[in-house]
Amino acid sequence: MNTKDSITLGINGLGRIGKLSLWHHAGRKYFDTIVINVGREVGKSFQDIIHYLERDTTYGRLEAFLKGYQAKSVISDVDEAAGSLNVNGVKVKILREQRNPKDIEWARHNARIVVDTTGQFLDPSLGADASKGSIRGHIDAGAQKVIASAPFKLKEGAAMPDDAVTTVMGINDGDYDPIKHNIISNASCTTTCLSHMIKPLIDYFGIERILSASMATVHAATGSQQVLDRLPKPFAKDLRKSRSIMNNIILTTTGAAKALQLVIPEMATIGFIAESVRIPTATGSLIILVMNFQEELNKKPIRRDMINSIYENAAKSNTNGYLLYSDKQNVSSDIIGTPRAATVIEGHETHTRTGAININLEHVRGIDKNILDMIKDQVTSIQVTQAVIYGWYDNEMASYVNMLGDRIVSIAEAIH
Repeated sequence: MNTKDSITLGINGLGRIGKLSLWHHAGRKYFDTIVINVGREVGKSFQDIIHYLERDTTYGRLEAFLKGYQAKSVISDVDEAAGSLNVNGVKVKILREQRNPKDIEWARHNARIVVDTTGQFLDPSLGADASKGSIRGHIDAGAQKVIASAPFKLKEGAAMPDDAVTTVMGINDGDYDPIKHNIISNASCTTTCLSHMIKPLIDYFGIERILSASMATVHAATGSQQVLDRLPKPFAKDLRKSRSIMNNIILTTTGAAKALQLVIPEMATIGFIAESVRIPTATGSLIILVMNFQEELNKKPIRRDMINSIYENAAKSNTNGYLLYSDKQNVSSDIIGTPRAATVIEGHETHTRTGAININLEHVRGIDKNILDMIKDQVTSIQVTQAVIYGWYDNEMASYVNMLGDRIVSIAEAIH
């Protein structure tokens, strides 16, 4: 079995997730060498890349992030001609020539694991020679395993290839088969948070007691949004994406409901709606989860304290720290930087309400008419409890990038 010393990590893209992944692995030091493909020249010189790497508006300076406020620069051994530097003892190589995955020289640099953070190559059904590039191109270029830092987006009618899988750490990471799977989606920050909110409830109540569910994410801005209003792109369907995120609350969509079924298949059996609202903050997001449970005779009623105790117990037994429970009164900035937490349950705001729902059996599918005729009162009443649960997540570093780092390392550990 190969050791970590023989595996180089490749990162394609140096946007928010790419840059913060470098920060994560520079601190973690599992990989001795990291190769980053930018695919173009940056600024006026190689120093401009370093300027970008060591400063961040949201998380501060790199050295302070890694070592505290008294730390000096952790970047050294800069070789502009070679495009190399050392970050906190980790050797880093910057590639600035190729943008198409199949043309990036991963084999030459021994980058056997590549994380694609560009958000551009998300269809694993496309061949490596697709005209606009494909995530599968990284395999042709020499990578053994490729992790996408976003959900897959298959073209309409395409089937998921056998060598591709979607996982969330702590939920279904065991679905990854190191022999079978070469292309892995790490889902999204929202799906990661949502799955850790729902899984404890399914484990406790069973999927059969969940009647329906919905969620809305109040989400920080992302790099795809506009700073100021601009004309929509050709054939744009959503005009709101061209509006200023600095000055607006913007309604948008999320694929969390669809992606959730890939990591928790039981969710396909119930109705689930997912919505998203973008707000003018840099990071720190919130999921508002609404679950409708059927009350059962001779069982303890579902109340706020029960819901909170489910999360408290799940957090205590969750030794990886992916689920945290808080009874403090948090605001979004309190969540920024919380280590490795997929979600922080805001127990102070959990609410439940129980009421009766009248159902006319005549309108229920699957009931034989002869049976209905024997029933005197065809309107029956069931007790339903609605629970509202809040879950915080740092959609950039703490929730998503740190768990992406765990996914990458777990794949490296399994390489033979």
